[in-house]
Amino acid sequence: MITTRTATPADIPAITSIYNDAVLTTNATFDTQPRTLAEQEVWLAAHGTEYPVLVAEVDGAVAGWASLSRWSPKLAYSGTTEISLYVHGDYRGRGVGKALMAAILAAGQSAGFHTVLARIVEGNDVSVRLHEAFGFELVGVMREVGYKFGRWLDVLLMQKLF
Repeated sequence: MITTRTATPADIPAITSIYNDAVLTTNATFDTQPRTLAEQEVWLAAHGTEYPVLVAEVDGAVAGWASLSRWSPKLAYSGTTEISLYVHGDYRGRGVGKALMAAILAAGQSAGFHTVLARIVEGNDVSVRLHEAFGFELVGVMREVGYKFGRWLDVLLMQKLF
């Protein structure tokens, strides 16, 4: 059974481990250096109550996490947020991503956001399909905006309006 809940500081080691695996082995994030526990503690605290961070648990283990983050510090963008979602490799294909997506979107809607943006690297078809299943639409492609693992990468920009 998959449960979702608000992340706490006790979840930082699991969140960091899941994220750092993505940093080192995938193009899902354009970070190229793993984050420290201290950096992730600051990251979680900076989200506060306005920008939710959730974890999904399977049998008591953190199987993934999702967050909503500030899109821009400019005041006119205050109704816009950006989603991030990562699932531990051992739990992919088991519904964790869907559970997290449903929960983080519900949290975003409850928080009063008007739109959610997602940046997805070219070729991450699983992520694109997940976002499409929850009503995200492709609004553009940013060409060769990231360089990782020896090549330039395009990023799809997807959007969901509440």
